[in-house]
Amino acid sequence: MRRIAFVGLLGLSGCMVGPNYHKPQLALPGAYKAAPGWVKAQPADAAPKGAWWLAFGDPVLDKLEPQVAVNNATLAADYYAYQQAVALAQETRGSLFPTLGLTGSATRTGGGGSSSGPITTGTFAGQAAWSLDLWGKIRRQVQSEVANAQASAADLANATLSAQAALASDYVNLRIADANAVLLRQTVAAYQASLRIAQNKYAAGTVSQSDVITAQTQLDGAQSSLVAEGAVRAQYEHAIAVLTGHAPAELSIPEGTLIAAIPVAPPQVPSTLLERRPDIAAAERQMAAQNALIGAAVAAYYPDLSLSALGGFSANPITGLFNTSNALWSLGTTASEDIFEGGVRGQAVTAAKAGYLESVETYRQTVLTSFQDVEDDLSNLQIYAQQAQVQDRAVADASRAAQIALNEYRDGTADYTTVVTAQVTLLSDRQIALSIQQSRLLASIALYQDLGGGFTESDLPTSGQIQSKLPFAP
Repeated sequence: MRRIAFVGLLGLSGCMVGPNYHKPQLALPGAYKAAPGWVKAQPADAAPKGAWWLAFGDPVLDKLEPQVAVNNATLAADYYAYQQAVALAQETRGSLFPTLGLTGSATRTGGGGSSSGPITTGTFAGQAAWSLDLWGKIRRQVQSEVANAQASAADLANATLSAQAALASDYVNLRIADANAVLLRQTVAAYQASLRIAQNKYAAGTVSQSDVITAQTQLDGAQSSLVAEGAVRAQYEHAIAVLTGHAPAELSIPEGTLIAAIPVAPPQVPSTLLERRPDIAAAERQMAAQNALIGAAVAAYYPDLSLSALGGFSANPITGLFNTSNALWSLGTTASEDIFEGGVRGQAVTAAKAGYLESVETYRQTVLTSFQDVEDDLSNLQIYAQQAQVQDRAVADASRAAQIALNEYRDGTADYTTVVTAQVTLLSDRQIALSIQQSRLLASIALYQDLGGGFTESDLPTSGQIQSKLPFAP
């Protein structure tokens, strides 16, 4: 009968009170508004993979990017946060099992009148205690901690993706600084040629000295801008060094050309975004964690039951400590239930439900913001591409206008003000063209990031892996 009762208790330990978790269903758009031509991109293999930066075809960027996950100190801190979350899940899981202990003692007694000398007695005993998880309180807590660890893993993946995107953006900005420096050096050379023409005409007495001063001022301004561009470039180089885990003095990137291609990641259908964004995965796992805490709070309404057992031996070791006649044993069961607790349990359940509902709204907002991010990227890429075509025509027109104005000035049919105006317009248009190219590249990087950079929900560690302490690599 005792065995039957014990088996019955084990059967009850399979019960878990509280709601089981189900992922909320959201109304999702069937297509992205800004990209009707890209939505049907198939197959799924066309989606960006882990090394998404390879699509930009820049060997220097390809060399820098892998160093982020290896050397970045911020990501290392996020990894240890994940390790801590796994340890907490393991710690909570340990409460499901009995605790075992051993104790031993020896006492030596005697008296002056004793003819047999001192007497030694000893005790050796083992104890076992088990708090039965009849209502699933501990298992719900384990569920919550496992989900928290999965959310931490998703946070690590999201932080890694963000750092990779930041590096790519800084690299683009550095190359824009290089391109702007090339443009300014070309401008300085053009202004020097204009200055020589003004000086020759002044020497010939066909123009006033103001033309020479104006040309010199324009040249000085371009040279000053060229010097200032070096400071801008240095800041981006320093930022790249820190992102790759180096001191700024340890990294130097030679001047190079701007990325020519503008890769566009195929967005596919919006519903896939829920599986590909690590921040969405983190928010979803937080919902699961909060849902499990409702069950843990509900379980507090039910009584706690614990089993205890003791077995051992007590005797004179010389006569045989482990003789059957010296055996000691005891079995015990303890049940406890609060009769009055001032509404604490009810408020705990209410708080747990509110925490879950808060996580649901956070998840919903995360999803909506993700759709906004992708829509912004797609529309930006389309608009910037159109703007680039118009700006290219503006640069071509400004280049012809500057050359005509200089020729007319040389021939004496135009004043130097016309030349200055045309040259300033040309420089401005060429810088705007660079800025548009910069915006297109940054929008492309943002799209890869906002599509998850190749992350999928299946990359997260499973419950079994977390409880087995298997490592996770984002």
